[in-house]
Amino acid sequence: MAGVLLFGLVVAAAHAQATKPGASTDASEPEQSAAPNATAAATLDTVTVVGHYDTALGSSNAASQGVVEGSTLTDAPVPRPGQILETVPGLVVTQHSGDGKANQYFLRGYNLDHGTDLATFVDAVPVNMPTNAHGQGYTDLNFVIPELVDHIDYEKGPYFAPYGDFASAGAVAIRYRDTLDGGLANLTLGDDAYRRLLFAGSCTVTGDTCAFDAPQGDRFDADSPRLLGALELLEENGPWTLPEHLHKFNGLVRLSEGTPENGFSVDAIAYAAHWDSTDQVPLSLIDSGQLNRYGALDPTDGGDSARDVLSGEWAKSAAGGYLKAAFFLEHYQLQLWSDFTFYELRPRTGDQFEQAENRNLVGGQIAEGWAMPHIGLESLTEAGVQMRHDNIDVGLFDTEARHVFATVSNEIVGETEAGLYIENTTLWTPWLKSTLGLRENLISLSADSLSTAANSGNASASKLTPKMALVIGPWHDTEFFVDAGEGFHSNDARGVIDKIDPTTGLAALPVAALAGSFGKEIGVRTAIIPGLQSSLALWSLNSQSELVYNADSDIGSTSPDAASKRYGIEWNNHFVSIPHLLLDLDLAYTHARYAQDNQNGQLGDDIPNAVAAVASFRATLMNFGPWSAGIETRYIGAYPLSQDGSLRNPGAAVTNVRFQRQLTKRTAIIVDGLNLFDKQYYDIAYEQDYRVTPTSPIVPNGVTVHPGEPRAVRVTLSTKF
Repeated sequence: MAGVLLFGLVVAAAHAQATKPGASTDASEPEQSAAPNATAAATLDTVTVVGHYDTALGSSNAASQGVVEGSTLTDAPVPRPGQILETVPGLVVTQHSGDGKANQYFLRGYNLDHGTDLATFVDAVPVNMPTNAHGQGYTDLNFVIPELVDHIDYEKGPYFAPYGDFASAGAVAIRYRDTLDGGLANLTLGDDAYRRLLFAGSCTVTGDTCAFDAPQGDRFDADSPRLLGALELLEENGPWTLPEHLHKFNGLVRLSEGTPENGFSVDAIAYAAHWDSTDQVPLSLIDSGQLNRYGALDPTDGGDSARDVLSGEWAKSAAGGYLKAAFFLEHYQLQLWSDFTFYELRPRTGDQFEQAENRNLVGGQIAEGWAMPHIGLESLTEAGVQMRHDNIDVGLFDTEARHVFATVSNEIVGETEAGLYIENTTLWTPWLKSTLGLRENLISLSADSLSTAANSGNASASKLTPKMALVIGPWHDTEFFVDAGEGFHSNDARGVIDKIDPTTGLAALPVAALAGSFGKEIGVRTAIIPGLQSSLALWSLNSQSELVYNADSDIGSTSPDAASKRYGIEWNNHFVSIPHLLLDLDLAYTHARYAQDNQNGQLGDDIPNAVAAVASFRATLMNFGPWSAGIETRYIGAYPLSQDGSLRNPGAAVTNVRFQRQLTKRTAIIVDGLNLFDKQYYDIAYEQDYRVTPTSPIVPNGVTVHPGEPRAVRVTLSTKF
């Protein structure tokens, strides 16, 4: 209701100012014009706002589109690398296992599992892994170094032609810096044996020398090539009764020259992690006191993960258009040992299973944009081609204490995805801009089953996805948006090709290679109140098929579910007019249901783990003498665990705080308080059958949980040199 009221007030205010004495009443003569691109732009009045977010007034295509500035990640704690995405309004990041594993993501009423329906990129590299050993679209961001992030671009909904697979709910692109303002050495110590060491720095390459960069304001001052390097070492045990023994090595080297519009960059990344994990456990055992809140039932769960990446980007711009290209080569490895049902399936050995993969992927894209002044209007067209090929050795195995004693499935999968798109943006009048896009998506799958010969085969599919956006305004720093488009996610190649269910020996149910979605949105963005940026979006999104996580050792992956319908509202506010103080308030509500009652062989229409309400509040005190401070509170509302709504996980609000004190010009001390008020909550909860001992009865429709971590303190000594 508050969001609808804001929408009405903004419209009324814009109309009132447009018709006040001395102002033009002609709608064709607004004070600003919206240009499709800087290369074909009308002149816009400058709107200068210094804060955590750039909501791109005058240049974006949706009210729910924006940019998170990298400073946001230094003004408040980032407990886990993946939680940098919680700076995207309405996006929630949790964990249901060890901290070396991909996070759990929630956006617009989707339990995105480990990344399905949220396309994620780090510079040129797509992070989502199709046909992953653990779950479709698996998105592991543990290799990201938050201090290197320059900004995060985000778009929600399937309205943007450059995005294809997994982008139905939205897309986020993490962009690294090319240089640092001097060298950086951070040493962090904290509760639960947390230890982190980060070295990072950049230099200007001149001849045979590399002159170390001193602190400076502009990272693109020099025309010479720049070299950036970073090394991160991390260890921690967490609050768990079974120490996590997380060990992480992370390194990056980047060579760059010029700017993102005219220049290039080449990155090399090496990452490796090992951990022991405490997976979700029965809630009843915690409530009865039989199990410590942070205890584990299987002490041999855990994982290993590694990736090596070589990637690059190149761009050239001129008055009439631009050309840009990118490539990536990656080797990725994952082993997970998990046990979610304990003794339900195999009382003698226990239900632990191993999911393993070795993957090589290669891909890239090229796009060209050109202005079209000959049509008499400011118009820009972009056409692009994208492709990736994954070669995956992927398997599922029954294990006891990490020792394999049976193969469930083992396959060599080849997966090629290609996208071709064209998108035109035209400024029809000074107050009306349109963006129309068309994308053709193609997928080719092959599987060579080493365990079940009948499951070898091939499949292919294609899908045409149109996109549309209208921008009306701006009038007095206020714009209105109308968006619509189709999207999709791919399904696991094994589910598409398999003829025999490897766990039952029965005929496998057919699964479509591509599952479509359709979304639409209306919204408004305004800076009409000095110092305040506000945006409001009303949206809906229908999916042909959900993807749900099956926490059973005989499946251990994601599977398709029934069609769904969602609609919701998002209201984001960023206030920056008080000296030294930034305030951010983001609210989101979603109504998520299956398209029809009683689907999936169950009663009701609730979608399990679909979070309805999300809110976040952030206050930052900047440069108050030698002091800076930030506090943020994230609220996740209650959500259903069962389709009939009889089981629910309660809502929770968690607060983190950061204090920074500049000791000298180059040295600072940072104190982070995580879960400041020591709130007891659950990062994730599932409805699930299980058996806790070989002889105990099976518990049908039980609840398993992964507790959120208790209060912890981390102290960082940060030195620039």
